[in-house]
Amino acid sequence: VQLVESGGGSAQAGGSLRLSCAVSGFTCFDDSVIGWLRQAAGKDREGVSCLLSVDGSTYYSDAVKAGFTIISDTAKNTVYLQMNNLKPEDTAVYYCAASYSNDLYCLPDFNSWGQGTQVTVSS
Repeated sequence: VQLVESGGGSAQAGGSLRLSCAVSGFTCFDDSVIGWLRQAAGKDREGVSCLLSVDGSTYYSDAVKAGFTIISDTAKNTVYLQMNNLKPEDTAVYYCAASYSNDLYCLPDFNSWGQGTQVTVSS
């Protein structure tokens, strides 16, 4: 499985960014959980938003549920993270991750990881 992120960069507080994760190598995209996790400098990696493909159920951390949306485009095998109303505390390296699963989870123990993309939000 290969995951390739894109779309990171810099934004002002209150602005928006959209991250993309192109997924390849899954034999069955529908039996997977795919998500976004982030790691800020000096902190542990944490789940941000994850999606269970079999039923479309989603998870959002309390810190982002008001402003972030996870979107799956199965035709393009791509998962997006639309980030609105960004805050300086959203600054981190964002990772796309995936595993075969029929249960939704968003902990940093996925089987496959992208290389990460930096998001920097200034006040």
